[in-house]
Amino acid sequence: MKLVDEFKAFAMKGNVVDMAVGIIIGAAFGKIIASLVSDVIMPPLGLLIGGVNFTDLKFIMKAAVGENPAVTLNYGSFLQVVFDFLIVAFVVFMMIKGMNSLKKKQEAAPATPPAPTKEETLLTEIRDLLKK
Repeated sequence: MKLVDEFKAFAMKGNVVDMAVGIIIGAAFGKIIASLVSDVIMPPLGLLIGGVNFTDLKFIMKAAVGENPAVTLNYGSFLQVVFDFLIVAFVVFMMIKGMNSLKKKQEAAPATPPAPTKEETLLTEIRDLLKK
């Protein structure tokens, strides 16, 4: 029973829950980026280079014989995944860059000094009375 209690304590820590939320959002973000690349970016890019669909690019290593399919090296699919990665990496870079600039702005803003404590106020009053 102790093992179950330890697992509950581990699973309910804030870091684990935050990580799980991050993974779920990351998976959804990956699907959005994959759609952006395959449905929005790649068609015009393929059109610019002569109507080529990258996922159709392949090198036939051995032609199909009878019912046996051809053996192909699908480098177009690899290129598609590389483009996906580059776009995801760029978007994440821009997000982190934006967050860092916001963080620097917050750090650069002058912080208002904290209000004096009761002791400091009392000592200030005593000092002022002694000056008089």
